[in-house]
Amino acid sequence: MRILISADMEGATGVTWPDDVMPGASQWERCRSLFTSDVNAAVLGFHDGGADEVIINEAHSTMRNLLLEQLDERAQLLTGRHKALSMVEGVQHGDVDGIAFVGYHAGAGMEGVLAHTYLANQITGVWLNDVPASEGLLNAHVVAEFGVPVVLVTGDDVACEDALGYAPEALKVAVKDHVSRYAAVCRTPARTAADIRAAAKEAASLAVRHEPVRGGPFTVAVEFDAEHLAMAATVVPGVERIGERKVAYTSETMYEGIRAFKAVTTIVSAAVEEQYG
Repeated sequence: MRILISADMEGATGVTWPDDVMPGASQWERCRSLFTSDVNAAVLGFHDGGADEVIINEAHSTMRNLLLEQLDERAQLLTGRHKALSMVEGVQHGDVDGIAFVGYHAGAGMEGVLAHTYLANQITGVWLNDVPASEGLLNAHVVAEFGVPVVLVTGDDVACEDALGYAPEALKVAVKDHVSRYAAVCRTPARTAADIRAAAKEAASLAVRHEPVRGGPFTVAVEFDAEHLAMAATVVPGVERIGERKVAYTSETMYEGIRAFKAVTTIVSAAVEEQYG
């Protein structure tokens, strides 16, 4: 049994505001340990449940946040950026039996601690075939095309509720309860580590590959907080404006769709000026 963990940071234990997750910020170094604790608990739990191998794909920002030296020695860590499938890199090779979304969060325009989709602020909403889409929803459709089930989701309570829509059978662990975008009622690391480990052990039984799901075509719509960002996004072939601040494109598969989404967000990031966005 081979498990892939897609590890994001905004949904980690104790994380509540930008300084907790921005590399080099005042609280980031401290929160790296909390993030690593959540991921390590999942590693331990999956091995408890019979996994032979667990590989972790870093999925946050620079993708260089987890502390390798604190991970269980049986784990492997894929760290660094510029990967073909970004947050779910590794799922495409045909040897993954189940995937865990650890440290996930709600999408842009939704309630939830540090809610966003790929970009912290410039994106105000994303829709997949007219359904509001978080990173979890987008990634779940990608991994389904490779026959890999989502077996575990951790994050705040809103992220867990969101996961009911895209991975209803997966185990969910809320490590904190949303109060506002920058506030939460947080459980202690000892408690969340125990909860995640227990859930991962149970989730291992769900790690059974299935037939690839071909659910396309997929239309992705993205709304921005400024008109010029929509204009910038149309540099990507196939992306068209459908409103003053909104664009859309259609892909036959989510493999193509998520790669196009990455291209859009990369272009948009480069179009943001320091003072006027």
